[in-house]
Amino acid sequence: MLKHYKIRNYHFPLIIYLVILSVIGILLIGSAEASVQTKQVLGLFLGLLMMVVISLMDYSFILKFSLLYYVGIVFLLILVEIFGDTTGGSQRWIEIAGIRFQPSELAKIVLILFFAYYFMKHEEKINTFKTLVFSFILVGIPLFLIYKQPDTSTTIVMAFIFCALLFIAGLSYKIVGSVIVIMVPVVIIGITYLLRNAEALVAEHYQFKRIMSWLDPTNPLYSEAATQQQNSIMAIGSGQLVGKGLNNSVSTSMNNSNFIIEPQTDFIFAVAGEELGFLGCALIIILLLLIVLECVMIGMKAKDTAGKLICCGMASLVAFQSFVNICVATGLMPNTGVPLPFVSYGLTSLVSLFMGMGFVLNVGLQPKKYTKGGYL
Repeated sequence: MLKHYKIRNYHFPLIIYLVILSVIGILLIGSAEASVQTKQVLGLFLGLLMMVVISLMDYSFILKFSLLYYVGIVFLLILVEIFGDTTGGSQRWIEIAGIRFQPSELAKIVLILFFAYYFMKHEEKINTFKTLVFSFILVGIPLFLIYKQPDTSTTIVMAFIFCALLFIAGLSYKIVGSVIVIMVPVVIIGITYLLRNAEALVAEHYQFKRIMSWLDPTNPLYSEAATQQQNSIMAIGSGQLVGKGLNNSVSTSMNNSNFIIEPQTDFIFAVAGEELGFLGCALIIILLLLIVLECVMIGMKAKDTAGKLICCGMASLVAFQSFVNICVATGLMPNTGVPLPFVSYGLTSLVSLFMGMGFVLNVGLQPKKYTKGGYL
């Protein structure tokens, strides 16, 4: 399981980006909700420890037990459904041996590992009906359990990661094109139906209320649901170029006045905009982009398909969650609870992400062999 590696293959730039971004996150969390800052610091050290340990373990050996990980995470999600703790109307947490965590965050990493191994084993049959149907069934089970919590945002994130892995594994462009041709009219019909039956759907489902509050924020029926995003947009704009400063005492601060709900989690980017300004937000986005690019570049030199899928899966996770979180905070997408990777408060999310990066680093320690003719 443990192997001898060359230190020159260890991707220290990726670690530097992760640490800088996490430290920025800790500072923002301290400003948004000082009572949880210490926990995030502990999460950072635990995450770094887990990342280093995992980075030195042969991912090829670990992937041999991917089915066991899959069964384990499904079992945990079932336990959440039966015995989980409810917070804010959602049953997403479970406590085992005194440790309270969110299995759906860990599920993102587990599914990346599982499907990296599964798609590598079925690489030659990836476009067959049997393989595609079976893979959709396998991903559908945990997605259904997460959706039931309810956690629509995590379900969407994991569905996107699965699609990205499937595409990178070699899904035919013909199949992709056919799906797009079908989905475009379906989306148009869906939006039309939503607009025509908005009041009835909003009354039954909170997800539709969030969508309508985004499409029509000035409508009195949805204005209350739109307040959070509108306050977030004002907070970001008020920071201007350099922001008002961390832990500022400005009376007009949206964060200090508690106009932003849960600023340390889903709307941490609003705190960044107000207190660090445009330059601070740009730095966060650049660091996220560098992390994604590092993962992709490591994946391009992976020794096998599984390694490439692990790296690209983690890149997809960071990229998509970042995109959705920032779009929600800036009003470009409907409000949905997705944390900003390495920045938002959440120990399970932070440690899980560092664990995933540990696998990426291990893939980087086992690159393709290079000869005069190129990589083997």
